[in-house]
Amino acid sequence: MSARDRIRAVAETLREPRSVNWISEQADAAWSTTNEELQDLVDQGQLRLVEAGETTRYQPDCTRLLFEEIRTLIEANTREELRSELAAITEEIEEWQATYDVETWEDLEQSLADGDLASAELRERRDVITRWEENLEDRRLIKHALALYSDVEAARDQMIDVTDRVRN
Repeated sequence: MSARDRIRAVAETLREPRSVNWISEQADAAWSTTNEELQDLVDQGQLRLVEAGETTRYQPDCTRLLFEEIRTLIEANTREELRSELAAITEEIEEWQATYDVETWEDLEQSLADGDLASAELRERRDVITRWEENLEDRRLIKHALALYSDVEAARDQMIDVTDRVRN
């Protein structure tokens, strides 16, 4: 993997704004190469600059990431597959609600403080909380994908029509 590939890999996984120095260190790349690559990523709209006092920091463009995720869901799945996944997520959440007699993952998290739980039960509940949060995020994305499905299909069809006209 080249230095630029490592820099991109680090930049794409940032969870909070980071400096050139931090990214350079994580990517094991020269500061100048890191700075250049980060500027290119900003110019391409993949990263955003965040001014923090005297330091410039970089973070992923969360809006772009959201739309890329939605686009990927639409391109990789039929409407019916997305609906089925939405139903499966809802079913799993309902099972957890019934099993633990809670309404939300936050309620389940509160139950971790019960002194009566064995360590295995605590681990299981922590795992369920993590999966529950992931399911809620997946459900949110799938709902967006379903809402935009027709628009994305229409845009794709229009692009294909234009390409066909240009070729002919």
